[in-house]
Amino acid sequence: QVQLVESGGGLVHTGASLRLSCAASGRTFSSYVMGWFRQAPGKEREFVATITWSGTSIYYADSVKGRFTISRDNAKNTVYLQMNSLQPEDTAVYYCAATSRGLQFTRTLYDFWGQGTQVTVSS
Repeated sequence: QVQLVESGGGLVHTGASLRLSCAASGRTFSSYVMGWFRQAPGKEREFVATITWSGTSIYYADSVKGRFTISRDNAKNTVYLQMNSLQPEDTAVYYCAATSRGLQFTRTLYDFWGQGTQVTVSS
């Protein structure tokens, strides 16, 4: 089992930045591929970014490429999502997730999820 706890969400204005954190506990954190997903009201949960255990392979959704940065600190059992130039369409609950199945972009292939943190961007 892996327990994931997100933090860092909040209410910001367009163009602002936020950094989300996801603290993991339980099994060896460094062996998992980590991902960030988000779910806006009335929409399905969508992929945002993912990072391999070594941090050498990183992928982003086209909608956040160039604005968001995923990173991880295996010594601290934490994965981060730095979000810059936030837009109202980024408003969603952001979830971190872990998978032991290699690099994945599909939410159903992630094994463990956090409870989510709300990000609201006002115009």
